[in-house]
Order: sequence, then C-alpha cells, then structure tokens
Amino acid sequence: MEFTDLDLDDVLVGATTEFGYKAPTVIQTLAIPPALEGRDILASAPTGTGKTAAFVLPALQHLLDYPRQRQAGVRILILSPTRELAEQTYKVAKSFSEYCDLTCAIITGGINYGKHKEISDKIVDVLVATPGRLMEYIENETFDCRDIDWLVLDEADRMLDMGFKPLITKIGEESRWRKQTLLFSATLEGKGVDSFAATVLKDPITVTADSPRKEKAKIHQWIHLADSKQHKFDLLVHWLNQEEVKKAVVFVKTRERVDEISGQLTGAGLACCWLQGEMPQDKRQKSIKAFTTGHRNILVATDVAARGIDVDDVTHVINFDMPRSADVYVHRIGRTGRAGRKGTAINLIEAHDMVILGKVERYIKEKLQRRVVKGLEPQHKISKIAPKKKKPKVRKLVHKKLVAGKAKKAAKKPLKSQRLISKIK
Repeated sequence: MEFTDLDLDDVLVGATTEFGYKAPTVIQTLAIPPALEGRDILASAPTGTGKTAAFVLPALQHLLDYPRQRQAGVRILILSPTRELAEQTYKVAKSFSEYCDLTCAIITGGINYGKHKEISDKIVDVLVATPGRLMEYIENETFDCRDIDWLVLDEADRMLDMGFKPLITKIGEESRWRKQTLLFSATLEGKGVDSFAATVLKDPITVTADSPRKEKAKIHQWIHLADSKQHKFDLLVHWLNQEEVKKAVVFVKTRERVDEISGQLTGAGLACCWLQGEMPQDKRQKSIKAFTTGHRNILVATDVAARGIDVDDVTHVINFDMPRSADVYVHRIGRTGRAGRKGTAINLIEAHDMVILGKVERYIKEKLQRRVVKGLEPQHKISKIAPKKKKPKVRKLVHKKLVAGKAKKAAKKPLKSQRLISKIK
C-alpha cells in the first residue's frame, strides 16, 4: 500500500515523500482510514512503528476537509504524558502542518508561562500539550476547549500510570463538543486502559499493530547472572566498551542510582549523560541533545525515559536494574530496534531480580538466554524461586468446613437404634 491509497490530500502525500516516508506502516494503514471516516479509535501500537503520523496525518486531513469557521480556538488537541514526548510529537506535527499552511503550538510544564501567552492570542490549529500545564490554563480560563474537533490521547497507558486520569477526564469533559477521540497506547494491557477508554470513546474501532510481545523478533535479548552490584557494574563496563555498542541506554531504578552509576562510568573513562525525574528543563534538553547528536553515546536513565526518548539509532538497552513490572520492561527495550533496525537488550540479574525476571519471561512468552562473559562468570548459582502454593477457593473452604462440622455433630449424636434401646430400658 502507498500513501496515495489512504485518501490523503496531495499536499500531505508530498510531505511524506519529502520526509523520507517510503510506505505507510501497519498502524498507519489500520488507523488512518477509519479516522478519516469519523470513527473514534482505540489503538495499540509500540513506539517506533510510525504511531505519531498515524494520528497527525488524518488530523491535518480533517482540517483541510473542514476549514475553520471561527478565527479563534484550537481544533486538534494532542495530549502527551511527558515533555520529551510532547516535543517529539510537536516536531512531527509542525513539520506536516507547515506544508498545509496550518499552525501548530506546544504547551508543557517547565516552560515560562509568558511563552505560552501568544497561543491564546493567535490562531492555533494543532496544539500538543501535557495534561498538567494545560489544566492550569483551563482552570484560569485562559484556554477554551469549545472549538476542539479532535482529542488525541497519546501513550494513554503511561498517562494513567502517572496519575493523570482525573486531569484527562476533566479535559475530556471540557472538550465535550468534539467530533472524534483517538486513544493510542503502547499496550492495551495496562491497568484501566479499557475501562478508561469506555469513558472517553464512543463506539470505537480497535486496531492493533505489532503487539509489544511480537516486538521481541527484532530485539535480541539475554541475561547475565551477577553475584553482586559490583559484579553487575563490571559486566556493564565490559559491554559498553564493545565496538558494536554504538549508542546505549542504561536503565536504573532511582535518581540516586543515576548519580551513582553515571559517576562510576565517568570514573571508568566512559563519558555519559543522564536523565531522571525532576530535572530542570534546560538540563533535560541539554542531556537529550547530547545523546541524540552523538556527543555522548551512553545515556543513564530512570523509567522517565522509557517512553519519552525517540532516538532511532540506539543499538543497545542495558537493564542495570530490572523494572517494577513486565510491561515497563517492554517499553524499556522498545528504545532499541526502532525504524526497522535490529536491537539488543541485555539484563543484569541479581538474586532479588529473579521474581520479576519470571514475570517478564511469562509476559513476552520467551525464556531469555543465560550468557556469561569470560573472566566475569558468576561464582554463585541463583536458586530457583519456589512456585507459590495455590490457595483453595473460598467456596471450597467453606464447604469443607461445613461438611467437617456436620460430621463432628453426627459423631456426638447417638444413633436412632441406640436411642430406642435406651428408652425401653
């Protein structure tokens, strides 16, 4: 299939060619036609599969098909969970918008309020925003939702995980006159995605492209068993020094660990940048720029980067600390193997990681290969986690107790024949 087959305006088709889009991806093929038909959409698509264009292209087509009637108001609202993801979406939307003589703007936290004032003073066709900062403007009555035609929720499962459900629900209520809603999520298996979708979507069509579990085909994954944190660090240094590791994201679990590992790597002669929660915006942007431009080829990050970094040439993801859940693991390794490339995910496992490792292997339906590095072999075997004993169902327990109680009562009560003999005597 070609972009010309998707009933898009020649201007948009020309833009896809200009930007190097050779053919529509699976999610674009599945999502664009029903979106142009006016349907609400519930879509599952991993990052790196062309998801952003899957909602930006039909949104712009809608604006071309239905020119604005009022010289005010935002018509397409795209909500993103993080500043990084919002900025990446904005770049794509802005690039395509310029080809159509349409305007695009962005509102995120960490930016001076004065820089956003011009948005309310100008005509904006497409707005990309993070929920928290946008809600501030709505409550201050400096942003009006009544002109919104489309509401797009990108990475909806991530927004729910981050506690944005009340804000998104409120924004949905404020934009209740909208014509369509599109909800995109890396996975539909997160907590509450389906139930939340039922509150914001009307008779949606569900589309799924390249389930996260199928992504494993292009990402080579394995584990190294480690005796201690120092052993893990030695394994980490070994791999980061390998020639095939061109650009790597090292995931850790806390901000304190970011400071610790990035400092140790610098001491080992491995220059790196880092990303964590609650970083000043200028430092975040500086770190991301250093990584994307190749000034630094190692990024040490907490899970704040798991969905917010869109870099096509990451060759390796190394989990120094395993994530809290299996679906987060999928998002982490999704930083590599993007745009049709192959990728590698290496997991460094201590004894306390065995429980989450088991969950990950069940989730992706694959047993990860155990590998060793010569000279860094583990000295201790990690014992297998004993399976939990299944608790009997409550109904069976109650029934068992009732039967036991009746048997005990019957044993104490004399038989009928014994009672008759006693009466005759």
